[in-house]
Amino acid sequence: MLSLHTKIAHADEVHDELVLPYDQRERCRQRARLASGEEVALFLVRGTVLRDGELLTGEGGRVVRVVAALEPTYVVRCETPTMLARCAFHLGNRHTQVQVGPHWLRIRVDPVLKEMVLGLGAQVDEEQAKFEPEPGAYAGHGHGHDGHHGHGGGLLAPVPVRQKIHRPADLATDA
Repeated sequence: MLSLHTKIAHADEVHDELVLPYDQRERCRQRARLASGEEVALFLVRGTVLRDGELLTGEGGRVVRVVAALEPTYVVRCETPTMLARCAFHLGNRHTQVQVGPHWLRIRVDPVLKEMVLGLGAQVDEEQAKFEPEPGAYAGHGHGHDGHHGHGGGLLAPVPVRQKIHRPADLATDA
């Protein structure tokens, strides 16, 4: 069985595709089937999330492209940017994974969340789509899956650093 364990940035040749819905692209240890039907084992660093279009490799140098599967989602649209921001706030307040697009939000199918955003005045449509939620402010890297975020890697938000607290008594010992 082919073992895939390393993400790579570029390959001259791609040998197969691994089509997975988002919940399986969040799992770092699992068995799966390539588009060709071959069974593979994923052994990735804990916390790894596979994004649409990323490349994986393993023993023998074979390269596999990750493809986000179409899955049932809700697309949330609003009449105003303020209303959309309110929906995003309330979804985030419930720690819900959200994909942010131009003038819309995409979430997994969840009737309770659907009722909540409908109650806020949103329009909600069910749609088969690739689900690519935001990675979160403290994720280890930018996702760059669509090239429009411009983060170029690195953290999406600064991580607070512990600073030494200077007290008047410290000044006397620094001299």
